Amino acid sequence: MRMLFTKEGVAIWSSHLDLMRALMRSFRRAGIELKHSQGFTPHPELSILMPLSVGVESQCEIAEFALAEGCEIPAEEIAARLNPVLPAGIRALESWEGGQKAGKLAWLRARLTLRYQGTGNREPGTGDGEADSSAPLRSPFDFAQGKAENDRIEAIRALFGRPSLIVEKHGKKGVVETDIAPMIRELVVKGTGNGEPGTGDAADSAAGENAVVLEAVVAAQNPTLNPLLLATAIERYLPEYKPALVQCRRLEIYDADMRPFR
Repeated sequence: MRMLFTKEGVAIWSSHLDLMRALMRSFRRAGIELKHSQGFTPHPELSILMPLSVGVESQCEIAEFALAEGCEIPAEEIAARLNPVLPAGIRALESWEGGQKAGKLAWLRARLTLRYQGTGNREPGTGDGEADSSAPLRSPFDFAQGKAENDRIEAIRALFGRPSLIVEKHGKKGVVETDIAPMIRELVVKGTGNGEPGTGDAADSAAGENAVVLEAVVAAQNPTLNPLLLATAIERYLPEYKPALVQCRRLEIYDADMRPFR
């Protein structure tokens, strides 16, 4: 069986192993008995298709599991039984039997929010490190600030239009240089400041006025591209536009034909 779940809020700081243990405990607390492996150290047959990096949010995580013999719980009831006992930040959305083979998983859609230091479109703060909320707003037609934001957005767009982007990637064989350009299927750069209006969606509101949002579809396996390497490319090729903070959220996973993988 499979379960679609989210990992948000404080839960993003849990490691993959912590998440696995939390799910196993939650199944027990919900009275859902999992099938166990054979041998000297039996363990529940539960796995997560794409282990998530610490600090990354997701609304499209998929867990695979098998119910113990005699545990006859309809798939549509599993999420409702798990949610009351799952840790904060983890929520089951739905469960189902069967599904596509794991090898069919091909693409990942992710959103990166690149936050930059500054106080948005307000005047400088009071000197205590905080923005002065009483300061007057600058005109939305402030040419200097608008041009700077547009320059940053256009530079990032141009960067990901290059035919080749070599970055350092950590793997089993250590650090290797990898061309990530062929692993990017789609990429949209959106501004959220005065320089270019955002789309008005929740992501733009959360990003604030001094941020750039990248939404990309990248290779999910064979090869795999960690979306955070997009920020690494910006740091390497556009050091003047290196963000102060990068936030990443997985949005959806697809098969080779861009159908949601389930």
